[in-house]
Amino acid sequence: MEALSLETLRGRLLPEPPALPLVPTRSDYDLNPAVRSVARPALIQAAVLIPIVARAEPAILFTTRSAHLTNHPGQVSFPGGTADPSDSSLTATALRELEEEIAITPDFVTVAGYLEPYETITGFAVLPVVGLLAEGFTVVPQADEVDGVFEVPLRFVRNPDSLQEQRIDFKGEPRRIYAFQYGSHYIWGATAAMLVNLRERLF
Repeated sequence: MEALSLETLRGRLLPEPPALPLVPTRSDYDLNPAVRSVARPALIQAAVLIPIVARAEPAILFTTRSAHLTNHPGQVSFPGGTADPSDSSLTATALRELEEEIAITPDFVTVAGYLEPYETITGFAVLPVVGLLAEGFTVVPQADEVDGVFEVPLRFVRNPDSLQEQRIDFKGEPRRIYAFQYGSHYIWGATAAMLVNLRERLF
């Protein structure tokens, strides 16, 4: 694609967030339609920030969740979490979580747009907020939530050979998932599916 810029991103992403409550159009069930229960519980509203570091070689920033967390322990994820009553919007949720988890303040982020809302198998409706992250930030992981932070070049995500579709055992049942293996980092599940969505829109 052409050189990454705010204009490029805004031209390929959803320009405005959808109305609340989110009605996801993508989900963990896309590869596993047979496992969706008939009774669909109310989904917990949440947001993540997909931070694209604005360098000559753009990269996406990820976190590794602490192993003791209740939801998705030890997994690779984007900064994010559940909406708080004090948040003015889900965009505010994503930016607040970025600062709480790894100490990057909102003034380093320019929101470029949004991806389609995503439903996780654990009952969350997640809004992926795509932000251009200016250089000069300092990462300080919040030890109770984050074990580590790393970056993946955008060109790796773009490469068709990077995407895998795998079968795993999830709570005793077989599941199909998307996955990316970048060095020692295994990106799978909802995070990988959101990367697939980002790749479709950007490339």
